[in-house]
Amino acid sequence: MCGRYTLTVEQDDLEARFDAQFRGGDSGSGHVTGSESGSEFTPRYNMAPGQELPVITDEDPTMIRRLEWGLVPSWADDDTGGLINARAESVDEKPSFRGAYERPSGSRDPSEGPDTSSAGRCLVPADGFYEWVETEDGKRPYRVTFEDDRVFAMAGLWERWEPETTQTGLDAFGGGIDDEIEAEPLETYTILTTEPNDLVSDLHNRMAVIVDPGDEERWLSAADPQELFEPYPADGMCTAPVSMAVNNPSTDDPSILEPS
Repeated sequence: MCGRYTLTVEQDDLEARFDAQFRGGDSGSGHVTGSESGSEFTPRYNMAPGQELPVITDEDPTMIRRLEWGLVPSWADDDTGGLINARAESVDEKPSFRGAYERPSGSRDPSEGPDTSSAGRCLVPADGFYEWVETEDGKRPYRVTFEDDRVFAMAGLWERWEPETTQTGLDAFGGGIDDEIEAEPLETYTILTTEPNDLVSDLHNRMAVIVDPGDEERWLSAADPQELFEPYPADGMCTAPVSMAVNNPSTDDPSILEPS
């Protein structure tokens, strides 16, 4: 699985890598209206489920948005229990993921009018991800990266969950006053996993689906790009032990990268 990852580059470098800009005017957060101010990004060393993190969706590949990690299907009764990973081998079958996988916005004909999809595919920028290995002293975290520290994209799916309108006031108790509270839609994502390559297999039995730069557009728009689910070659990748401090998602600084 992929349960933590890093993105330690500056905003300008991230935008240049994907030829995309952070959405202006708000944070582009998982809640559509957003709670953060501005669109600034700072390097991250411990990106964890439940956080609002940068992704590039098929809805508009020229924009980098912040969605919440942990996919909530549009049909879910509530917004709890987000799914952080999806097995690539079954995304076209599982009800939680099939809709997003089969509805890539980028494959639409622009003549059909505005895109009104509520789910699709996305790229999840990273420059490393963590895996844990069982040892005599407990689980030891390792970071998996490319030897040149390049930024890469993990394959993801995103979905928009719309809560039901909540009625408040006396009308809810038969008093004749009808007030409605408009709850915010929630936009979330999950990261696809596949069989590990020869390097990652020493750490875990799954790894994130890494998309080759030349295939990123295809992942966002092709009808059924299952050939992209093969484990990314281990050549040029490396692993290194890191600090146990990574176990605490509130710890997010460069010291994590140093083994403890």
